[in-house]
Amino acid sequence: MAVPKGKVSKSRRDKRAANWKISAPNLVECPQCHELKASHQVCPKCGYYDKKQVVVENGKKADK
Repeated sequence: MAVPKGKVSKSRRDKRAANWKISAPNLVECPQCHELKASHQVCPKCGYYDKKQVVVENGKKADK
């Protein structure tokens, strides 16, 4: 049998959105220059990724 919906108070309604928090990014230490960087990303300081230089100092890609 159908039951009518009850009133949801403002407090109860607003509690649903209370736990939508943004999390801090996970930072790891670069093995080359030991600066903090985002994991699985090229290091913005030295341009290394996976022990290989991917970006040269002036911002261009390194030759393979």
